[in-house]
Amino acid sequence: MPASERFASSPLFDSLVRLRAAWPGGGWSWDGRLSCVSSSFSVELMDEARTAAQRALPNEWSAQSIGTAPDIVREVADTSGGVRAEQLVLATDPAARVLAFGLWWPWGDDVTISLRVGLAGRISEDDQESFRDLFGAAL
Repeated sequence: MPASERFASSPLFDSLVRLRAAWPGGGWSWDGRLSCVSSSFSVELMDEARTAAQRALPNEWSAQSIGTAPDIVREVADTSGGVRAEQLVLATDPAARVLAFGLWWPWGDDVTISLRVGLAGRISEDDQESFRDLFGAAL
């Protein structure tokens, strides 16, 4: 079975499909710096966005708790510049080879928040392509 079919039929992919369907914010764009998709939304949508994100990415770490996260989650946090006050790292349970993560980043202006969603672990090019396709985010 090709990697894209394995990923597309996985519980991880299914949770990301549900996130995409329930997402109240705008569209998703590709963030090449962090190799993830990104969507920004107004604070008025915060509760709905948080609920959608937590359903797909149920594990959560803050700046105070990131030290207790699995190694792969701490690596994601370090690669993205660390976790500041009010920021969160969300994640699925580490699967056999791939983890989905979310970076919840308030902008500090009390108006806008961004959620970046990506994959970490042993990710094939097919997995990454399927992931971008799911969110409609071209390179």
